[in-house]
Amino acid sequence: MITAIDHIIVAVPDLDAAVRSYRGLGFTVVPGGRHPVGTHNALISFADDSYVELIAFYENNPDHRWWAPLQKGGGLVDFCLQTDDLIADTQRFRKAGVQIDDPKGQSRMRPDGYLLRWVFSLSAGTHRGVAPFLIRDETPREERVPRERAHPNGVTGIASVTVAVDDVPVVRGWYEKALGTPAQEIQRDDVDGMGIR
Repeated sequence: MITAIDHIIVAVPDLDAAVRSYRGLGFTVVPGGRHPVGTHNALISFADDSYVELIAFYENNPDHRWWAPLQKGGGLVDFCLQTDDLIADTQRFRKAGVQIDDPKGQSRMRPDGYLLRWVFSLSAGTHRGVAPFLIRDETPREERVPRERAHPNGVTGIASVTVAVDDVPVVRGWYEKALGTPAQEIQRDDVDGMGIR
């Protein structure tokens, strides 16, 4: 079952510069570590147990899912939902019509030498970045998410994620099926758009 927003991913060309920038905006930013796929990160953790992952490449990796968006400037490139049953939720998204990969393991070495491990299913194809990827921790989640959750700017969490799409009815259909709940129509005057929640 999907339990919460886990984190959002912001791809940046220079991790050190991004850390300075986000600290300048009043966020507490914690070094995250390195992934074996050529990326390293810094994390902004919140009181609601979600976080922002600032991610950059320390090695070129054109095959990585976030490489191409970064070449276009980066920014918010993906989002992740927590699940307590990764296999069932992956199947639920597939049955709803979402392209999503089989679960696979990943890891990150924290600066203190602690090896974090998790299993995740990545949305794929045209669903990449529109559908979330799903995660289940193998090591304790409280080790993956920094404990530093207070920010000078007062931000306490991620209330929602907005995804812009061309075909709201199609996306609405598979989100309703995958999440098992009907969507509510909304009007967003700030972006001159209509959508669903």
